[in-house]
Amino acid sequence: MVDAALIQQCADPGLKPAIVEQFVERAGSQDPLAVTVRSGNRVVLVPKPTTSDEAMALIRHNIGRNTIRVGITQYPAGLGIMEAGELKPDIVDACANLKMGTALFAKVYRVVSKWYGNPTGEEATSAVFEDAVIAWQTGYFEGTAVFRTPDPGEVKPPEPDREHPASDAVEQSADSAGEEVSDPARDEASGGDPNKAGIRVDLSGIGAE
Repeated sequence: MVDAALIQQCADPGLKPAIVEQFVERAGSQDPLAVTVRSGNRVVLVPKPTTSDEAMALIRHNIGRNTIRVGITQYPAGLGIMEAGELKPDIVDACANLKMGTALFAKVYRVVSKWYGNPTGEEATSAVFEDAVIAWQTGYFEGTAVFRTPDPGEVKPPEPDREHPASDAVEQSADSAGEEVSDPARDEASGGDPNKAGIRVDLSGIGAE
């Protein structure tokens, strides 16, 4: 579980701590230096980095040809990066990674919620959260590259239903779906900086700390 103090200090302020916890638990890692490399649907076995320098070297070696996820939020390395040299080491810093990851996940949620028609019912909005997690893991939702699509604006996600986790079929669909490769491309909607990707969602009225 992500440390509560780290969430308070570093997570996107528009997300309630309970949402951040669920997001990291479902889609992230407990290791700030975690680097996951995929080629299509296949996980590429790579040495586990023990220092930030090793992690950055591993990322730079694979950027542009494989899909790379990094840190406690498994942030998509390469998003908005034109060259490997533009990568900053704060991507493997726990606080910076949490800040970037939660801000980008909030946008992904808005993309999914818009497709659903911005539902407000508990059951419907729980489904939005589930699909937003899968979209985060795969990089796509209904054929849309969710990390690069323009931010659709402000919606209000609910707290996920802890008593009704996603079915095995839904979980497997996340593992088998195609994921967006971190090829060199710039996010026009955010000017290359996912922390500036549109209006952040206000979740202040939901969740429990």
